[in-house]
Amino acid sequence: MSQTLEDQALALAGLFQAAALVRQIAHEGQCDDASFETSIRSLFETDPDTTLDVFGGQLGNLQLGLDTLSAIMAQRNRPEDAEILRYTLGLVQLEGQLRKRTDMLEVIGSRIDQARHTANHFGYHHGNLMANLASVYSDTLSTFRQRIQVTGNPAVLQREENAARIRALLLAGIRSAVLWRQCGGRRWRLLFQRRKLIDLASNLAKQAR
Repeated sequence: MSQTLEDQALALAGLFQAAALVRQIAHEGQCDDASFETSIRSLFETDPDTTLDVFGGQLGNLQLGLDTLSAIMAQRNRPEDAEILRYTLGLVQLEGQLRKRTDMLEVIGSRIDQARHTANHFGYHHGNLMANLASVYSDTLSTFRQRIQVTGNPAVLQREENAARIRALLLAGIRSAVLWRQCGGRRWRLLFQRRKLIDLASNLAKQAR
C-alpha cells in the first residue's frame, strides 16, 4: 500500500466520514445514503490496488469525509466537530488495541467475508447486513475495556435499526483506521504535518465536488 501523505489523507477522510455518519444517525436517525454506502462497502474491499479503491475509486465518494477532515483539522469549531473528533480518536485507539489481537483480527475478517454474500444479495443498506455487521462489532471490538460511547437523541438511539447502523459504521471506521496505519499514518504526524494535511484535504475536497 502506498504511503504518501495523500493516501493518508484519503484513509483519514474515510475515518472521519464514518464518524460523521455515526453522529448524523445518532442525532437525526438518518444520514447521507451515498456516503453511508461508501463506508459500508469499504469493509468488503480487502484487496485494493490503491487507497482510493477502498472507497469505490472516486473522490466524490469521500466528499463528506474530506470536508469534515479539513474543517476539524483547521479548527473551524463547528458545533458537531467535537463529537466527531471524539469518535475518530476513539476508533484510532481501538485500532491500536486490535492490532495486538491477531486472533480477533482473524475473526473479524472471517465474519465480514461471510457477510459478503448478504451484501451482494440484499445490497449495502439492508437490515440483514446491518445486523450481521453490528454483531461483528459487538462480539469483538465492544469487548475491549475502552469503548466508544455514542451520544445523541435517546429516542433515536433506542431504535434497534439505528443502533445496528451505528455499529456497522464504527466497524467501517476501524477499517479506515487500519488503512491509515497501513498508509504510514501515525498520530504524531497529525501534529507535525497538520498544515500540509489541511491544505491537501481542502484541495481534494474541491476536486471531489
